[in-house]
Amino acid sequence: MAPPLLDHLNPQQLEAVTLPHGSALVLAGAGSGKTRVLTTRIAWLLATGQASVLSVLAVTFTNKAAREMLTRLSALTPLSVRGMWIGTFHGLCNRMLRAHHRDADLPPLFGILDTADQLALIKRLYKAHGLDDDRFPPRQLASFIASAKEAGLRPSAVEAGDEFARRQVEHYALYEAMCRREGVVDFAELLLRSYELLAGNEPIRGHYQRRYSHLLVDEFQDTNLLQYRWLRLLAGPKATVFAVGDDDQSIYAFRGANAANMQHFERDFGGAEHPVRLIKLEQNYRSHGHILDAANALIRHNRSRLGKELWTSEGAGEPVRAFAAPSDLDEAAFVVDAIKGIADEGVPLSEIALLYRSNAQSRVLEHALFGAGLPYRVYGGMRFFERAEVKNALAYLRLVAEPGDDGALLRVVNFPPRGIGARSLEQLQDAARGRGTTLWQAACSGAVGGKAGANLAAFVASVERMRADAASLPLPEAVEHVIAAAGLKAHYAAEKDGDDRVENLEELVNAAQSFVREAEYAADAPMLPGSAAPDAEPAGGGAGGGVSDPLAAFLAHAALEAGETQAAEGRPALQLMTVHSAKGLEFHTVFVTGLEEGLFPHENSLNERDGTEEERRLMYVALTRARRRLYLTHAQSRMLHGQTRWHIASRFFDEIPRELVSWLSPPRRRYGAIDVDRSEWGGLESPAPERPASTPRGPEWRVGQSVRHAKFGVGVIVGAEGRGSDARVQVNFRESGVKWLALEYARLEPVSS
Repeated sequence: MAPPLLDHLNPQQLEAVTLPHGSALVLAGAGSGKTRVLTTRIAWLLATGQASVLSVLAVTFTNKAAREMLTRLSALTPLSVRGMWIGTFHGLCNRMLRAHHRDADLPPLFGILDTADQLALIKRLYKAHGLDDDRFPPRQLASFIASAKEAGLRPSAVEAGDEFARRQVEHYALYEAMCRREGVVDFAELLLRSYELLAGNEPIRGHYQRRYSHLLVDEFQDTNLLQYRWLRLLAGPKATVFAVGDDDQSIYAFRGANAANMQHFERDFGGAEHPVRLIKLEQNYRSHGHILDAANALIRHNRSRLGKELWTSEGAGEPVRAFAAPSDLDEAAFVVDAIKGIADEGVPLSEIALLYRSNAQSRVLEHALFGAGLPYRVYGGMRFFERAEVKNALAYLRLVAEPGDDGALLRVVNFPPRGIGARSLEQLQDAARGRGTTLWQAACSGAVGGKAGANLAAFVASVERMRADAASLPLPEAVEHVIAAAGLKAHYAAEKDGDDRVENLEELVNAAQSFVREAEYAADAPMLPGSAAPDAEPAGGGAGGGVSDPLAAFLAHAALEAGETQAAEGRPALQLMTVHSAKGLEFHTVFVTGLEEGLFPHENSLNERDGTEEERRLMYVALTRARRRLYLTHAQSRMLHGQTRWHIASRFFDEIPRELVSWLSPPRRRYGAIDVDRSEWGGLESPAPERPASTPRGPEWRVGQSVRHAKFGVGVIVGAEGRGSDARVQVNFRESGVKWLALEYARLEPVSS
């Protein structure tokens, strides 16, 4: 009879918990109870006398997970676990360095730099050495240093392939020297210094190898190269390593996570006498069968995986729902309508999640939720109009619309940096108060002298140019022009991880275009007898007689939407988040939106080695967040740079068996963006007519051939498969720049050369 400690474990969980002495790799699928297995394994080792509280070390990836493990352990064992080493890699390394600070060449009370502290130190470093922070942005240097340290490289070991990299290495060396002088370390340094301590000091390494007979690691698929090496040093010849992870959920390569660590585990931690045991936890306690079957089918397309199949005893449940929307606005409207119906069924809003691949996608969804009065909360991030890059762009636009906006001026007068420091701004504010004017008027009057005064004058002149240039532009083009002229796009593009910020700036242009379209629609809306005129500002036009009115209206709209849409703390609200942020969470209903080629999978991944496989793992994570209901949506057209761009459905639709999916709109086959032409047969919801059996197969399309389409003009075939209207043809349309993959009824005609 199994002891109470082992109650409620399924056979695979029981096998993992009660393994005899030896290292083990536990493949724990989503929702398979990995935390229960980890904590029960520790409690079992303590209860059976195989380990003591002081001989166990457990590594988690978040402090929250460490606290949860300690809480569960306290409930499972009568022993006090307060002295047990359970924590994150950084937390455990900090503990080790505190105990051996002399051997690690650190002061006893060394400080730890958080992200803000590190950037402040780099800026002081630049100032002390006269370095150019425009050419070498502080955030970019911080990322460079972190990447080098996570690879275990000091400045002398970093290979510089060009002059820019060589300068980065020099700055890395200056940064290290400054940290030593000030007695501080950053987060990456904690792990690197701890690794160097173990590698270079045999007595200390031997001490820890003898002390810890059992090492347990959570989320093993997220370990990077240096963390893996640290574990290997810590695990002596007699220690056992119990690693729990899921290679199908390895989605943090951009942070340095190395999924190959799981595949190397058997080689590095096993031996002839005690080979590594591989156990698969495949019973899922979260999702219904159709959801799991869809996830299993999708992830099988990845070649580099250890392999497992999730299953559940909860039944098949509802089919996966799919929806193909004509546009991103229609997609958001569908999501809103579906949420209202789900809420009417009694599902709490907090149990509904909207997932997207990149942060910029939240804007259209937020706007639709705002219009519907549905409270929401952005998990692990900020609402669109609260993001720093968006607020900076809006501040420039506010200055273009009204130069007397002191708050806007103070926000961006020195961003991007232009040599206007705090002392100069104090002088400007004193002058404005003394004269009873705005900061803008004081700046125009030359209230501040010297170099800072010249920089202020240049700033004023640049804003005036923006105003003049925007005067003749429609609102979306004016917004795009101001973002570029202010240097915001170039500034963020220069940052190593600035892609998301650039996408958000581009989405602001889309927001302006959507605002124009909605205003035009409201102005054209039929009026009922006795009703007032639609409350909409004129759209389009230019600034200064043109752009000032629609720009002011757009800015007021942005302020309103930013201030009223997010739910207050404690109020039930929808959850909006990127798929990366959703890792570890679960919901009754999940919407995965924006499933289009180039968006999800993201276009950046298509050019990277194994990039598509990581995107597929990310999609797998998205699918397995849903317990009972799952929606997959895509849009045939989406706004980009204020213009409509056509998209093709994500390949992931093709990788899920058709029998598992219920289409709420006609399914678009992959390569089927030409579906928009179905309006010619009575609308998107109408099926295409049957083609007579006698229809000839038509010509064989070939790469390089010129073709014409009634809607998109002349283009060149860049990819083709098959003949006639049954062919899959990829066309690059010259006039619109659209790349199109067309199917039957594409209405392509050869153009004679």
